[in-house]
Amino acid sequence: MSRIQVAAAVVWRDGRLLLTQRPPGGPLGGLWEFPGGKVEPGETHEQALAREMLEELHVRARPGPVLAVDVHRYQHGLEVEIWFIACELASDDLVAGPGIHDIRWWNPEEIDLSIVLEGDRRFLAELKGAGQADS
Repeated sequence: MSRIQVAAAVVWRDGRLLLTQRPPGGPLGGLWEFPGGKVEPGETHEQALAREMLEELHVRARPGPVLAVDVHRYQHGLEVEIWFIACELASDDLVAGPGIHDIRWWNPEEIDLSIVLEGDRRFLAELKGAGQADS
């Protein structure tokens, strides 16, 4: 199976990190993740992130620097290359799209990694370890 490129938004507000929850019952249902999604052919990672934020959360986003790139292979064979990109939102008024069950701002120290997508865990653990809290 080929590798899928994914852009993930790293958004801070008042020391809290934005995560979204996948709908229950679907693939990896109920798990939390950084918002974002698949990079489509012809898109840059930043363009994909801006598009995904508009589709998923109905908000305009301004991608910033790439913070990390990580590769994860899931047990079912899917391999993802995740580009974690700092992101600013045009508004705090977020509306969950059809692929989002819940939206939450988390204090990183309070996030139990077992409820987060495996592909996001290593980066999130690094954030927690660094005690980063940009607002």
